[in-house]
Amino acid sequence: MSDDQYLTVEDHNRDVTGLTYIYPVVSRRAGGVSIGINLNINNACNWRCVYCQVPNLTRGTPPPINLELLEKELRDFLKYIVHGDFMLRYVAEGDRQTQDIAFAGNGEPTSAKEFPAVLGIVEKLLNEFDLLNPGLAHPIKVRLITNGSLMDKPHVLESMRHLAKINGEVWFKADAGTAEGVAKINDVNINIASVIKRIKACADACPTFVQTCMVAIDGKPPTEIEVDAYIALLAEVKDVIQGVHLYGLARPSMQAEAPRLTRLLPEWLEGVANKIRAIGLKAFVSP
Repeated sequence: MSDDQYLTVEDHNRDVTGLTYIYPVVSRRAGGVSIGINLNINNACNWRCVYCQVPNLTRGTPPPINLELLEKELRDFLKYIVHGDFMLRYVAEGDRQTQDIAFAGNGEPTSAKEFPAVLGIVEKLLNEFDLLNPGLAHPIKVRLITNGSLMDKPHVLESMRHLAKINGEVWFKADAGTAEGVAKINDVNINIASVIKRIKACADACPTFVQTCMVAIDGKPPTEIEVDAYIALLAEVKDVIQGVHLYGLARPSMQAEAPRLTRLLPEWLEGVANKIRAIGLKAFVSP
């Protein structure tokens, strides 16, 4: 990173530090600095969301993870944040709070075979830097941002139970309430009953939020029928999830559909959020 170049919510460049697996961002949803872990360094994912900002996105899974390098990068970066001047040099004053370590990056994190081992590294280093101390004023979160597609796998659910033990939580993607909507937005064929089942299994293992991106396609927002189906999905899981993060298009898509996508008005998103709140869920909106 160049000196005095503040991070912004509009730029989540994974290469900003020159590291392989670790990258910092200012997250509007987390509310401060998020230390990202990118396991999908080959830009491969098992979904292809039309709003995805990953360039040259391909279908697939991550290459083998160099655990030794990942541990070194995370340790060095935590040292820079905790004991160095990273915040002063690269983060605007109002955002100078480390909110989380987030598994996000350029694809589905749980598709990495080494995901359980990486969780172990994160726990080890958080203890090393005393960041899991319950007496801290702002204990750091460990967040998994996931499409949830593998939450029916026993080894993934075991990792969710581990995540829960290290002040973790899951942000589980659900962008639509119909199979047709999922196909249009996420470019995968799944049935909604299976999504509900995976959300419930995940929430049983670790505190879970639903995260939803809504965009206008060809100038048209989701229809009333589509929104009602989405609310119906949430109603099926409202008793087990912590709330919903509803957000709009903050950064340009790098997918073929990009010219067809536009941001929805904040008022429109708030209208959906009010419907979410009407069924008894907390809703957080990031337009």
